[in-house]
Amino acid sequence: MKPAPVVFNNTVLRDGHQSLAATRMTTAQMLPACADLDALGFGALETWGGATIDSCLRFLGENPFERLGTLKKAAPKTPHMMLLRGQNLVQYTSFPDDVVEAFVAATAARGLDIFRVFDALNDVRNLRTAIKAVKQAGKHAQGTICYTLSPVHTVASFLTLAEEIAALGCDSICLKDMAGLIQPEIARALVTGIKERTKLPVVLHSHDTAGLAAASYHAAVQAGVDWIDTSVAPFANGTGQPDTLRMLAVLEGLDRCPTYDRAKLVALGKHFEKVYAELGKFTSPANERTDTATLVYQVPGGMLSNFRNQLKEQKMDGQLEQVLTEIPYVRECLGWIPLVTPTSQIVGTQAMLNVKFGRWKNIAGPTADVLLGKYGRTPGPVYADLLRHVEKQTGHQRSEERQADLLPPRMPKLKEELRAKGFPDTDEVAVLHAMFPQELAKLLAPASPPSPAPTAPRPAALAPVAPPPGEGRHYQLTVEGRSYSVDVEERAG
Repeated sequence: MKPAPVVFNNTVLRDGHQSLAATRMTTAQMLPACADLDALGFGALETWGGATIDSCLRFLGENPFERLGTLKKAAPKTPHMMLLRGQNLVQYTSFPDDVVEAFVAATAARGLDIFRVFDALNDVRNLRTAIKAVKQAGKHAQGTICYTLSPVHTVASFLTLAEEIAALGCDSICLKDMAGLIQPEIARALVTGIKERTKLPVVLHSHDTAGLAAASYHAAVQAGVDWIDTSVAPFANGTGQPDTLRMLAVLEGLDRCPTYDRAKLVALGKHFEKVYAELGKFTSPANERTDTATLVYQVPGGMLSNFRNQLKEQKMDGQLEQVLTEIPYVRECLGWIPLVTPTSQIVGTQAMLNVKFGRWKNIAGPTADVLLGKYGRTPGPVYADLLRHVEKQTGHQRSEERQADLLPPRMPKLKEELRAKGFPDTDEVAVLHAMFPQELAKLLAPASPPSPAPTAPRPAALAPVAPPPGEGRHYQLTVEGRSYSVDVEERAG
């Protein structure tokens, strides 16, 4: 019997523009494409999650829940999918279980069908609440493995992880290759093993940063992968997913090659070419081309291009190679954590600090938090001497507990705060208030002065601020357009 064709998901309305245009595509720019996208019969349209919620509020003046509802109405036949950072939701810190549950329920009520849930450290404990909430909402829970390379990440360890994720009760498993590192034969082995061990459908998600994604998709299709993620050029290839037409050509001749309307795909390409031009100040040739340095340093393509800007700001233009070389060392010291939001920003920032001031002379707060277990259980052991140093300096001991278990419920307090401000106290508004209070306040206060026009983002840029004598150093850190204050202390060792 002829095997079933592989199914394509399409990411152009989320990861496509997040990877190649700083997540700046507006709902208005998406809507003309929705009818054709919906008619093509994709397995899912990725329309939400990741950085889109932040971008809607911070840069586009849009209510992200309204966007989801609008897109669902414009493309009602195809399941809608989002990327959810587990206990972090779509932010960079852990939230209490009641906030996670409310977020999932509100999102499901708006029509979201498939929740792709991941944790930056692959700590399964940080997936549990979100996956349970998705199932309670009657939606599709997709547990996710963040793929990376290190001495502690092997085919065997990933297969064990897949079994642990399957035990949470999810409906499918995503192999998420955020840096475009997975090689064809590894993809083949993992897809085969995950399907055998879990009996669940499997999706492979990759980026073409190092030029491997199309070949790895080909191998995965031969191994029986159920779905692969593609996009629509020019929001495809490079640091994005492979283009849909391109993947149809790559798979042509295989029994499992699917059929999608090429005329509609060409028409979509023409529409998105116009949108890409409109977003020109947010795009970069560095994100469009293959960069094999990714295979050595495992730095996601968008992060690599941002490093060049960061180093210029720090007057470290000639030290890119040193910083890149430092990244694997920092990863090892932090327990070989994968490089995915937010850990990619944490490792990259610490690598720059190590090069600029000397190894571990300045330790950023988020780096200390990883060592102290505040992000979860690291894949490998952290460096013992470094941990002891941080424990002594901070006065805190490393915690092995699930961090969300230490957080009290917040939904009643969030709603009380909203009422005090005269804002609606619905679950939708409350969960946005939990994650983006300042941005939400601007959205809900139309009488306030308009924000300045958005400018091109400079993720993970470190802007030094002169400290008072004896008080260490303070940095203003911008990550994917979001500003953070980082205090670092002068430390020996």
